[in-house]
Amino acid sequence: MNFFTADDGAKLAYLDEGTGVPVLALSGLTRNTRDFDYVVPLLDDVRLIRMDYRGRGQSQWTGEATYTVPREAKDALQLLDHLGLEKAAILGTSRGGLIGMFMAATAKERMTGLCLNDVGPVLETDGLHKIFDYIGRNPAARTHAEMAAKLPEAMKGFEGVPERRWQDEVRHHYVETETGLKINYDPELREAFLAAFKEGVPEAWPLFDAADGLPLALIHGANSDLLSDATCAEMRRRRPDMIYAKVPGRAHIPFLDEPEALEALTAWIAKLG
Repeated sequence: MNFFTADDGAKLAYLDEGTGVPVLALSGLTRNTRDFDYVVPLLDDVRLIRMDYRGRGQSQWTGEATYTVPREAKDALQLLDHLGLEKAAILGTSRGGLIGMFMAATAKERMTGLCLNDVGPVLETDGLHKIFDYIGRNPAARTHAEMAAKLPEAMKGFEGVPERRWQDEVRHHYVETETGLKINYDPELREAFLAAFKEGVPEAWPLFDAADGLPLALIHGANSDLLSDATCAEMRRRRPDMIYAKVPGRAHIPFLDEPEALEALTAWIAKLG
């Protein structure tokens, strides 16, 4: 793991692997660089850069007020600066896709493309409420093994996932301690996230439309409770050139190594030039 320092002094972690077209991979809300472990070995001619947002993974905890999409987008741009990269494509999973759309609206000149993994301009209430229920809270399970055994039943909408994958997921995102499992991110993220939706769930079509002219792709979990078929249809209407993949047997979020997801990613990368 490598580190750089943001302009407010925060020490942030990142990985920089491979050679080829630069792609900055931005993970889900509570997650970290491990979100992309499954797809990394399958990507050719890609320099994949991953970062732990502030307060997540191995990055410094900086407090509730700093856990916002604009601040995280600023951190992403400062990572590109640190690496001496004028531009990169953004592969955004969930929260990462929101950051990618925000960057398209505010720093489009730094982007060569945008791929959204199970996220769009409209977030469904059912999916958000599930996040509200768990964010910032330690799970009841006391061990990695106990948690992994519960996931197939708890993760509705996921089908045919090998037991080893659930074991990996638990180890990526929870720390096993003598008193039980602990989340590996700052619990204050809960208050920041709840505050973001205090006034309701705003739609973000202007941010999506800001990606006009950029190579665009959307990977959609067929059983997603956060991204609806209706939103996908409108995204495709607005951007008929958008590469689209609907991944069967996946809810929020696809792992990205599914054949449908990988085909879309490969086609998108080919357009980055």
